Amino acid sequence: MNTEALRLFVRAAERLNISAAGRDLGLAPAVASARLAKLEREVGAELLHRSTRKVAVSIEGAEFLPFAREILAQHDAAMAALGHGKAQPEGTIRFAASSTFAQLYLAPLLPEFLARNPGLRLDLRFSDTPFDLLEGSFDLALRNSVLDDSSLKARKLADVAGLLCASPDYLARHGTPQVPADLDRHQLMAFRSLRTRTLVSASGERAEFSCGDHNCRVVIDDGASMRFAAMAGLGISTHGDWNIDRALRDGSLVRVLPEWHVEDDTALWLVYPKTNVLTAKVRVLIDFLVEKIGRNPPWQT
Repeated sequence: MNTEALRLFVRAAERLNISAAGRDLGLAPAVASARLAKLEREVGAELLHRSTRKVAVSIEGAEFLPFAREILAQHDAAMAALGHGKAQPEGTIRFAASSTFAQLYLAPLLPEFLARNPGLRLDLRFSDTPFDLLEGSFDLALRNSVLDDSSLKARKLADVAGLLCASPDYLARHGTPQVPADLDRHQLMAFRSLRTRTLVSASGERAEFSCGDHNCRVVIDDGASMRFAAMAGLGISTHGDWNIDRALRDGSLVRVLPEWHVEDDTALWLVYPKTNVLTAKVRVLIDFLVEKIGRNPPWQT
């Protein structure tokens, strides 16, 4: 199977434009169309639906796409091992992450990353709603939970501490909890789930509190909105330390039960498909995020 034809198919599937994909690879539109048609005859399936107005990836093309990427990754890795290949990685990286984390820490880093890697493009999906990494054909994702999918690999980027907080105004109106049992008398906010949470003190003492009781009137699926609601005085909420670091520093939020933290197995993980080869473009993004965030998390300084 011709790897250059595969490269053209992958580029066309990413751009949904055969002529533009051909230009990226130095091919005239007619040559690009002919090469894709030959590949489709070889695999026995229409990989791209063409019309006079648009190009779309077919069902067979969507199923074939991850395998084509893997073949190219294996090929490029093999050539690199022999001293061949381009000095700078090229292509599109499909990267997914929490929108809340992206607003605070990822978006400000994008200009520097692209300046360092002029051959790369970013296809970004930022949402606090859970997603399927493989079905979305993502190259890399940032998650804040442990890995429970055997088809994926992960590298820890940073630890996360779960903290309770509220606005000074809320505490002035409702009082400040002194022990975990006091939370039962306060208004609580929950992030996506009403499950019971466990608190652990600095001395190792444990206590539980439930957001599912009558005192939880708001469930939010967006971390930034939950932070803003807490700052507005809506109630006591639980956040990862990275989400509320700036609000704690400027005083718009204060720690509640500061000697306690939420027991959780959350951390920031860089997750990618479990393949034999980690492509150069994904590796440079992982290395960049480790350099800028992992080595010295900005919310821990």
